[in-house]
Amino acid sequence: MLVGIFLGALLLPGGWPQPVRLQVLGPGNVTRAETPAEASATLGQLSVKLVTPTRLLYQPKPWKVPGTLEYDGRSGPGKGKHIVFLAGDEEYRSEEALPQLARILAFRHGFKCTVLFSVNQDGTIDPNTRNNEPGLEALDSADLCVMLLRFREWPDAQMKYFAHYYLAGKPIIALRTSTHAFDFSNGSQSAFRKYGWRSKEWPGGFGRQVLGETWVSHWGDHGRQATRGIVPEAAAKDSILRGVNEIFGTTDVYEAAPPADAEVLVRGQVLTGMNPTDPPATDRKKTAQGVEQRVNEPMMPVVWLRRRKNEAGNVNKILTTTMGAATDLLNEGLRRLLVNGVYWAVGLKIPKRMNVDLVGDYRPDSFGFGAFRKGVKPADLAWKEPPR
Repeated sequence: MLVGIFLGALLLPGGWPQPVRLQVLGPGNVTRAETPAEASATLGQLSVKLVTPTRLLYQPKPWKVPGTLEYDGRSGPGKGKHIVFLAGDEEYRSEEALPQLARILAFRHGFKCTVLFSVNQDGTIDPNTRNNEPGLEALDSADLCVMLLRFREWPDAQMKYFAHYYLAGKPIIALRTSTHAFDFSNGSQSAFRKYGWRSKEWPGGFGRQVLGETWVSHWGDHGRQATRGIVPEAAAKDSILRGVNEIFGTTDVYEAAPPADAEVLVRGQVLTGMNPTDPPATDRKKTAQGVEQRVNEPMMPVVWLRRRKNEAGNVNKILTTTMGAATDLLNEGLRRLLVNGVYWAVGLKIPKRMNVDLVGDYRPDSFGFGAFRKGVKPADLAWKEPPR
């Protein structure tokens, strides 16, 4: 008797998961398998029949992994939806920015928010640990992934959850260095090495192929020239910009050239200094293609959208911004854009104006290598009661 349908992932040469659908025949229950062979072993005496390629689905299994952080919103439009945040960069304090954004979305809007971190062997948050991000199983039940990663090289046992999420066609919001989220060592045998930003097989890796850009250069003078967000006239009525006024960030503009299918929502005006009132810069630079221009003529894109069909035939809704350091979240305009983007990504109507107030005493550290707070465990960032 047919009791259910189960989906696993068949790894083909080259390492890309190809979705297959399995019919499970006979009595019993199935929780998870990664390949048809594993499904057969899992099911024991039950027969497993390969049907046809289809979209990738997964039966989430219960998970509780030490080193993860969870904020569970009590009420609001986001109630019943799960967002997973992936923090892991050495420079822009994602370990401070993403918990704050998660608190806003949980306590102001009702989302269940799980925050994952790069964690070292003693269980403390360490963005210099590139090969360990405990709790990625949480992506199995996620409605949205928000990421701020840089040069991660996760083992396949962790990376597979990210790949499964992406191939399922679920939405992604990517901040700052996520354009170069992964970097696999030369000679890596990882099944997911294509995701690395230096990939020759998938030029530009996950960043360029999926988000729309990889690492190119600092277009503004890093640490000396801040960014003012300028909304192009064509994007002014986009719902993601609803209620968004001034956008400012102390991070510099990245050089970026998203593909033609990207919808640019905000361009980055390079400023002469680090204050929101500083005038636009007039420096001249050469692009990666060798074209010399003034840094603001034209301005580089800093926020864009894509709807991209992936290798499994599913369409991911993608919002990418090259802003997003912990200090950038002090700006209400950027916070509002990101919260609006979350509503867009999960299919909720964006109200005219939402509460994007900071939660708690938020005093982020400035960006810089080696400047993360030492000895902090994810549990130290927990809130016993939502703020009123």
